[in-house]
Amino acid sequence: MKSFRNLTHTAVAVVLAVGLAPVFAQSVIKIGEINSYKAQPAFLEPYKKGMDLAVDEINAAGGVNGKKLQLFIRDDNANPGDAVRAAEELVSREQVDLLSGTFLSHIGLAVTDFSKQKKFFFLAGEPLTDKIVWQGGNKYTYRLRASTYMQSAMLVPEAAKLKKKRWAVVYPNYEYGQSAVATFKQLLKAAQPDVEFVAEQAPALGKVDAGAVAQALADAKPDAIFNVLFGADLTKFVREGNTRGLFQGREVVSLLTGEPEYLDPLKDETPNGWIVTGYPWNGINTPEHKAFLSAYQAKFNDYPRLGSVVGYTMIQALAAGIKKAGSTDSEKLAVAFRELSLTSPFGKVTFRGQDHQSTMGAFVGRIKNENGKGVMVDYRYLDGANFQPSNEEVKKLRAAD
Repeated sequence: MKSFRNLTHTAVAVVLAVGLAPVFAQSVIKIGEINSYKAQPAFLEPYKKGMDLAVDEINAAGGVNGKKLQLFIRDDNANPGDAVRAAEELVSREQVDLLSGTFLSHIGLAVTDFSKQKKFFFLAGEPLTDKIVWQGGNKYTYRLRASTYMQSAMLVPEAAKLKKKRWAVVYPNYEYGQSAVATFKQLLKAAQPDVEFVAEQAPALGKVDAGAVAQALADAKPDAIFNVLFGADLTKFVREGNTRGLFQGREVVSLLTGEPEYLDPLKDETPNGWIVTGYPWNGINTPEHKAFLSAYQAKFNDYPRLGSVVGYTMIQALAAGIKKAGSTDSEKLAVAFRELSLTSPFGKVTFRGQDHQSTMGAFVGRIKNENGKGVMVDYRYLDGANFQPSNEEVKKLRAAD
């Protein structure tokens, strides 16, 4: 009799466990996050902190539609194939509700294609290539960060004011760098028809021979330089450029260099006067940013980088989209994100219905070597909504959903 009762209790426990499993599963929203954490730690370690802060805040407030958020993180090893395999595993085995993340543009494009093929929602947080929302765009993919077109468009008016005729360009030879330089050339020629591009250096990402690159640019005797290198490549380029006097008497316009991730490592080698996009975290006095900065410093005892803002805002955007959709169904999310607006540390951000690009902007200013440390000065925030092509142009660029 005792064994029968034990067996009965066991059977009831199994039935209850099986019956309750879907309930427990449904109480969590699973976010699949794919990124190049090992390859790009300067950006992605702060990015992870930004995500964690947003998840904590949202969950502490009751979650989204009564459910808590949970991150399922995978490293893509800076390899498109690995990224797609990670996406497959997250969707099939972990049964995540949606996908997010990616940093490198070619990785973002690979997951964008996966999103299209599987009809599965994907919010690209950081990759900047325009192809994600234009030529490779699809119904299920949206992008948060200001694109190469947008950031180049922010810099071109400043470049045109310099009235320099002979330009050189240097960029990492993959999708992001190629896209940024193509847009800069196109927009600068439209603004200043007599401009000439007299030299071009395109080293492989992470493999720059900085001495040879700097010397080749110097030999071309340009009036100004457009730089798209970042991370360790940027640090090496600046060091060799300083050694060879490349930047003396020359204007430099540089994408991303004002971001703390890339500016801070330059330290006392920081050149003066470069025109850059970036993030002057300690000088932004808006209520939205003050609240974010206070919460971030309280949790991590550290200052935020731009990656922190992107990670934080991406999770907040996902929460807003899920709340609006009332669901994590990819079809419903794809509709809900059209013209979705939310408040970010930079202010209001809206996802454009016509191409799924957000209006998140960037700060433009100059960098200065101040007591052996690089800082941004004379900066202003530019709303991304003012630096995107017209609807007619987008229609020509974007494939049908």
